[in-house]
Amino acid sequence: MQQAGSADVQGGSAGDVDGVLVVVEKSGHAVAFHDVADGTLLTRIELGRYPHEMVVDGARRFAYIGHYGVRMSGDVGVGGSSVFVIDLAARELVRTIELSPFNRLHGIALDEQGRLYVLSEEKAVLVRLDDPSSAEAAASAAVHTGGIKTHMVVTNRAGSAAYVTGLLSHTVSRVDPHDGAATPTVVSPGRLPESCALSGDEQRLYVGARQDRELVCLDARTLTELGRAAVPGDPLRVYVIPGQEKLLTTDIENRTVTRYDAELTEERSVSFEGTPAGISFHPTAPTAFVTLLDVDTVAILDLDTFSVTGTIATGSEPDVTALI
Repeated sequence: MQQAGSADVQGGSAGDVDGVLVVVEKSGHAVAFHDVADGTLLTRIELGRYPHEMVVDGARRFAYIGHYGVRMSGDVGVGGSSVFVIDLAARELVRTIELSPFNRLHGIALDEQGRLYVLSEEKAVLVRLDDPSSAEAAASAAVHTGGIKTHMVVTNRAGSAAYVTGLLSHTVSRVDPHDGAATPTVVSPGRLPESCALSGDEQRLYVGARQDRELVCLDARTLTELGRAAVPGDPLRVYVIPGQEKLLTTDIENRTVTRYDAELTEERSVSFEGTPAGISFHPTAPTAFVTLLDVDTVAILDLDTFSVTGTIATGSEPDVTALI
């Protein structure tokens, strides 16, 4: 493993990457648009308290943001029950989709047909919206997930399978979002499995077991364990680098982003002055955007050199980003 130097993210510029970065400010209760070239704040839209996860459709027309409604997963509270719909061209909140009684909406995903999947942490239910671009209320369907305090979700491209992590059940579930009568496949990969990611060929599911300090690889069809490896700290989030069989993790204990190969062998790591949380990827360039929660910054990471090429100053607690 090659260890990169610590990245000082206080100040700086955004480097040579172009585009507009959409940033969800968890404790800023807003979503903001920044010019990536110089970090300039272009627009900021107020939302409900504590928005969390976001997805952007394939046409880069709409962003969908779940209203979690509390700051952290351990916080007590009913939370929110709506999805904020952001018109990315107009840079405005055009609608909210009310999903009550499903609340504490956190994990959110889109399939290749544009169907939206929203996870209710409180109800442990996955809600499906077949036409989220026009929906204002009421779900198309909802299925039980087989977990408890379900936090994150990822779907395959076809939307025929969804994978859900349960923080209190210490489980990962494979559910059919289109068949409420189908029994979910449920396994326990370790304690506090929070984040999961599918391999590019959708044959493997990678999970971070936070309390066990392990990365776990599962067969995406059966959830049979294929391998696991110890990691140095707390693997809050796990991502598959697009077009590669490589993983990235954000470690909030050691304040690092680390790359692993498909066999879960550690390759490179970079340290930050702030706490890394979420990662998004440039659609064509070898570039990742890393949110640093406690210093209100997005760091721009060159995936070839594994070095920080720039930073963007943001509002309070940037959590999730997307380049448009």
